Amino acid sequence: MSELSVGQLAERSGVAVSALHFYEAKGLIHSRRTAGNQRRYGRDSLRRVAVIRVAQRVGIPLAAIREALSTLPENRTPTRRDWLRLSTHWQADLDARIAQLQQLRDTLGECIGCGCLSLERCRLANPRDSLGGSGAGARRWRGAGEREGS
Repeated sequence: MSELSVGQLAERSGVAVSALHFYEAKGLIHSRRTAGNQRRYGRDSLRRVAVIRVAQRVGIPLAAIREALSTLPENRTPTRRDWLRLSTHWQADLDARIAQLQQLRDTLGECIGCGCLSLERCRLANPRDSLGGSGAGARRWRGAGEREGS
């Protein structure tokens, strides 16, 4: 069998049919339509779904997953070499998020994000409320990719 129905892909991958439809709508996987308008997925979709699930588990945003998968040739099962290239590309982002989470873990009990309450003193991260002058709201704990004013 060279192609899989959506039900077969769901059963083999362990992913709900609705999730597969969502992945397809987001451009992460692709299907062709039969004469009866049924979806058919290439066998490479099994490995692509596995890559998507692993990437999601470690917190890679869907847009980054889509971008990475778009670098793979269509209708070819991603190889170990492909995975190594994709995962290496994501390592810098993961390292930055790990560092941010470690900093948050280590200071969470004493710091509320700096600037939130315009504290005059924050002995850990905002001595003398130096971040309060750059605007309202948390200044230190922005999400990945979030910029000033967002």
